[in-house]
Amino acid sequence: MNLQKYLDLEALTKLRRDLHQHPELGFEEIRTSRIVADYLLELGLEVEEGIAETGVVATLRGEGRSVGLRADMDALALEETSSIPWVSRLPGKMHACGHDGHMAMLLGTAKALTQKENSYKGTVRFIFQPAEEGQGGARYMIKDGCLDGVSEIYGIHVWNYQPVGEVGVKDG
Repeated sequence: MNLQKYLDLEALTKLRRDLHQHPELGFEEIRTSRIVADYLLELGLEVEEGIAETGVVATLRGEGRSVGLRADMDALALEETSSIPWVSRLPGKMHACGHDGHMAMLLGTAKALTQKENSYKGTVRFIFQPAEEGQGGARYMIKDGCLDGVSEIYGIHVWNYQPVGEVGVKDG
């Protein structure tokens, strides 16, 4: 399935840049969670908020196996020195690991998979995890039930050394 035909790449880029400008540290992702939850609600998904404090989980119900797709939301406590127009507006906080991109990619995937022409018929859980950077957010998300009924889960991470157009996969 070609998911790009369902996406407004300009809008997703704008969203990612907004998230980049307003980074929030682990378990402080209040604004970020609101943006994520509102986007998912607009798609008509079942949305659970406050998972592991600031996490968000949305479910697209279907028949068959249940798959989890996960993105992280937190920023790092670093000063951004970039001169890009969408530089962090919050001193001492930045999305240095691409979590703004991870969120935008997963939101775009949610949009594409909610289209009527979607060929995937199973259940998809869109998992937006807080506090990935050393605070154990995944552990708290799992404790709060984000993986209940999920038969497999996939995460994504941008990797600057991966050639454009290639996808790297790692077991585990």
